[in-house]
Amino acid sequence: MVFYFKTEGYVIYVGLDKYENEELLKYGFPEDIWFHVDKHSSAHVYLRLPKGEHIQTIPATVLEDCAQLVKANSITGNKTNNINVVYTPWSNLKKTGDMDVGQVGFHKHREVLNVKVDKRINEIVNRLNKTKEERMPDLQAEREERDRAEREAAKKVAREKKENEREEAQRRRKEAEEKSYSSLMSTDNMTSNADMDSDASDDFM
Repeated sequence: MVFYFKTEGYVIYVGLDKYENEELLKYGFPEDIWFHVDKHSSAHVYLRLPKGEHIQTIPATVLEDCAQLVKANSITGNKTNNINVVYTPWSNLKKTGDMDVGQVGFHKHREVLNVKVDKRINEIVNRLNKTKEERMPDLQAEREERDRAEREAAKKVAREKKENEREEAQRRRKEAEEKSYSSLMSTDNMTSNADMDSDASDDFM
């Protein structure tokens, strides 16, 4: 089971338990941002960013919504003020064979950011809960479809680039041919009967 929330056009989703978290970790999207309460057990919350956005462009209000949702879904963190919520791109999450179910690490600690949460804000949590949907998605199929669409988009870009390069080559070739033709037709390279040596005509006089 995965719980989905909406805020300002963004989608936030949370796994039901640590086993769902394993699936989310395995089949997450590169566009996803992972959130967790620092030094406390909590839900693994993911924010799915639209294409072209990244961790530094997350609106402050959306960042606060994610942090509040993480805090609200932490048994100890929900009761504690002045906590830190860490967040990082999905691609920075690391899973090794010796880790427990639901446990993750990081490839690069410098890519882990944090936001301080002074206290729970019920207005935010209640607003998010009103958008809550429960689903049982096929996470693997969703990821495969996402990757397929990415490959098709990349192929389209490559085709368009190749076509543009072909058209540009044709344009340059045509310009070169026109320049060469103009050079041949220059008046400096042309002759007429009037240009013949007048002495030659005198031989017939």
